[in-house]
Amino acid sequence: MRRPSPSYRAVVFSTLLALGLSACSFEPKLRVPSSPGDHTSYTASGNPQKTVGAQGLAGSAQKFAYGKDLDEEWWKLFHSPQINRLVQTGLKNSPSVAQAQAQLRQAQAEERVNASIFYPQVSGSLESTRAKASAAAFGGGKGGFHYSLVTGSLNVSYYPDIFGVNRLVYKNSEALVDYQRWELEAARLTLTGNIVTTAIDAAATRAQIAATQEIVLREEKLLRLTQLQYQAGAIGYNTVVTQASQLASEQAKLPPLQQQLTVYDHELATLLGQFPGAASIPELQLKQIVLPEKIPVSLPSTLLKQRPDIQAALAQMKAANATIGEAKAQFFPTVQLSAAIGSTAAHPGLFFNPVSSIWSLVGTLSQPIFEGGKLRAQESEAKAAYEVTYQEYRSTVLGAFGQVANALRALQRDAEALRAQQAALDAARKSLQLSEVSYRSGAIDYLTLLNSEVQYSAAKIAVVQAESQRYQDTAALLVALGGGWWNHPGKDGPKLADAHDAHAASSSSQ
Repeated sequence: MRRPSPSYRAVVFSTLLALGLSACSFEPKLRVPSSPGDHTSYTASGNPQKTVGAQGLAGSAQKFAYGKDLDEEWWKLFHSPQINRLVQTGLKNSPSVAQAQAQLRQAQAEERVNASIFYPQVSGSLESTRAKASAAAFGGGKGGFHYSLVTGSLNVSYYPDIFGVNRLVYKNSEALVDYQRWELEAARLTLTGNIVTTAIDAAATRAQIAATQEIVLREEKLLRLTQLQYQAGAIGYNTVVTQASQLASEQAKLPPLQQQLTVYDHELATLLGQFPGAASIPELQLKQIVLPEKIPVSLPSTLLKQRPDIQAALAQMKAANATIGEAKAQFFPTVQLSAAIGSTAAHPGLFFNPVSSIWSLVGTLSQPIFEGGKLRAQESEAKAAYEVTYQEYRSTVLGAFGQVANALRALQRDAEALRAQQAALDAARKSLQLSEVSYRSGAIDYLTLLNSEVQYSAAKIAVVQAESQRYQDTAALLVALGGGWWNHPGKDGPKLADAHDAHAASSSSQ
């Protein structure tokens, strides 16, 4: 019986070694920060349950439904067709969303590239040679002889998954795909938040312009009144000049407001992926927006799953954890198995003749011996990189909870501020009306009337700003909660997971 050749035994040994160690993995258990429980309060003094109510636009009392999820796209809670159209246009045309989509496709392609390492790599080659050999090399005379050579082969190479390195590389790319999915979701959430808040800013500015124009009309009326009184000899000319100055002061407020409105419209056009000169921006009014009266607020533990930025940070941790395993595996041998079969012949007619067949079977075992501390430094680098993602995850979680807490308290204070501003406006309106009557009858001087005018003007603008702030902070809370994308019908979003789910999965795979 013929004994196996040494090279054959080496290949067999390498194969058995690869199979025996393929279940090993140097990936450490995923270390994650502690998570809040369901009964954790967002704010230090307990979560607010509802806000106070006020009169007029945006005066409804708001209630917070804790433990309830947003069950639709969050901007629809404002019941504004104009906002809905703006958001849909932005999601369709925005370059930031298109960029995030392209980055996701890039990551998915990279994942498929890394998945190919699990399979044998097969290639074929065909070479035809026509050459002249020197006769002198064989002791012949002048000249030489010509010959042809046709060679074809099929080559197979395979890298067994020693120490789970291949799995770690693929796991890294999987995590990066998840990261880009969450980054896409974050881009959508950021875009919709910016569109809604900018549209509300524009509507509030229009309301301030309308209020200022109303005040200007009132001041013009008072100016005509003072001019008539001056002509009748009832007052001095100084009063006319003072009223004209007050009118000019109010008129001077309009150009900056109109400029600010232009800026908001241009910002909206950019968010919609359109040129400012060609965009069609609807003239949204505050009265066309409905303030949500019942706001679902996710539990703290659920917030970790629903915030795209938190999920993206978790995916980065997974990728960095797999990289640590890759760095550790570099200290150990790698095995490559390769085989080739083919044929070589001096004439094409002999190419398929059995005597022309060639083959090879090669097993390669490579072990690092000395690399000047490079491998140890790479492992330290991977561990430090994981620590970076760990702290980034912590910062992202803390920032998210801070945003929710701030928005909850802001809505509570906004309602109180609006109630107070409405009361101040009512008082200022009554005071101005009484002052105008008294001024006409000569019961008060002009300075008293002017003071009432200034108070009314300031109170009118303050109410508009307070109404706008309630809309703004409501939108900020809905965005801070993650936006409700996960419950939108037909939405093919990324898989929800939290850090403890990832920790358990990592532990079970060791």
